[in-house]
Amino acid sequence: MASPNSNLSPRQKMINLMYIVLTAMLALNVSSDVLNGFRQVEEGLVRTTGNSSVQNQALYKELSAYHEKNPEKAGEWYDKAEEVRKRTDSLYNYIGELKKRIVIQADGEDGNVFDIKHQDDLEAASVVMLAPKKGEGKRLRNSLTEYSRVVTGMIPDTLQRKVISEYLTPRLPGATDHRKAWEEVMFENMPVAAAVTILSKLQSDIRYAEGEVLHTLIKNVDVGDVRVNKLDAFVIPNSKTIIRGGRYSADIVLAAIDTTQAPDIYIGGVKLPQANKGKYEFICGKTGVFDFSGYLEVPHGDGSLTRHDFTSSYTVIEPTATVSATMMNVLYAGINNPISISVPGIPTQAISATMSNGQLTRSGDTWIARPSKVGQNATITVTASLEGHSQVVNTTTFRVRQLPDPTPFIVYKDEKGNNRRYKGGKPFSKALLLSSPGIEAAIDDDLLNIDFRVIEFKTVIYDSMGNGIPEISNGASFSDRQKTALRRLSKGKRFYISGVKAVGPDGIQRDISPIEVIVN
Repeated sequence: MASPNSNLSPRQKMINLMYIVLTAMLALNVSSDVLNGFRQVEEGLVRTTGNSSVQNQALYKELSAYHEKNPEKAGEWYDKAEEVRKRTDSLYNYIGELKKRIVIQADGEDGNVFDIKHQDDLEAASVVMLAPKKGEGKRLRNSLTEYSRVVTGMIPDTLQRKVISEYLTPRLPGATDHRKAWEEVMFENMPVAAAVTILSKLQSDIRYAEGEVLHTLIKNVDVGDVRVNKLDAFVIPNSKTIIRGGRYSADIVLAAIDTTQAPDIYIGGVKLPQANKGKYEFICGKTGVFDFSGYLEVPHGDGSLTRHDFTSSYTVIEPTATVSATMMNVLYAGINNPISISVPGIPTQAISATMSNGQLTRSGDTWIARPSKVGQNATITVTASLEGHSQVVNTTTFRVRQLPDPTPFIVYKDEKGNNRRYKGGKPFSKALLLSSPGIEAAIDDDLLNIDFRVIEFKTVIYDSMGNGIPEISNGASFSDRQKTALRRLSKGKRFYISGVKAVGPDGIQRDISPIEVIVN
């Protein structure tokens, strides 16, 4: 019978789901936000693996204590545990070295796995893992396969053995080109951030497998000393997610069951299939706190049944635990800055936030920050409603800056009718120039996309004597005198658009850089 530890925690399931989704999105050539998402998954995996390591060390200590008290009884299981420890640490450290080598390949000798500079590097992982003769991918695949063979051989339960094997044995996804090896699918053209996350997941998997084997070995020490065929201690907390300052509450119980005669389980009046073996699971489609209840019917030898009622609840949260500005760690005065706010374990409706130096408003599941004064920091304070009282859970400070100056340009249509922007410095068709009504200005650096209103500008055309002849525009449009002057220009002639004045959404008038136009 599989031990209850074969069930992943909700946190681990969430991390694995994020890992799968983000890996799939790589095929879409997505933005740096997804690479940052891999960093968040990597951090979660490191924390989870660290927790598993601590728990496994406690299991080793427990088994060692059994061995000291009764070496004859516990000796066989203690020796197997030492073999698991040796093999696990060796494979875990090997994968850690692969992560370090990939990061050094991308960032140089000073590369740091915990502070990757070139997260989007598509070559580093291929060089380390797939290089001819020296590539580590095949060796890693063989090491994982051998480790899976050894540890699953120590687990007698076939179902649990199958679960562990599926975790560890390298297999290609169902829709993958099976003409490629596992290591090619996993690391070819894979960004550094994704490759490191994949390796971290493998480390997490082997720590999980190590823990499952240790639980089995410890159970085998006393398996013949009890009258029931399954005896387990359970810690049943009110919540596994506690905010600092909150109260942790849990029931600690000892459960003895007969696995040869399982009870009937009813939830919401519907009987749980016997094939589920007591496992109740479903997909959580929305966030919030939810309750459920049911009962167990236990049969007795005389044909009677006893009913045992139960109730429980669960909390569904978004897969994030950060407060971050979507436009770097900076807020811009005079415009709406989108902000993401979430707290692990707390539903969205139980979260509130305030902001200094400006206004902060909720817009659905997101927030909009609009700072007031440039040069004065804005602090966002997040409060969560927890067990009937409000508690501050986070304060984050952002720098407030003035919008950068926009770039002037001439709008024209290409041969397909699409709007294009000519920003000077290269030949420009005279026909397109004469068909353009004037100039516009905007910030369009892929981070900010903000239009400005042009108030005026002037053209400066030099005559044959080298004298600059300025002409003033009609607002954002070419004036009649400017149009006349432009019609006289010959091929190869240069002129300048300068004195451009524009106003942005922050209401500040700016003098922006000129354009050099080369007539083609």
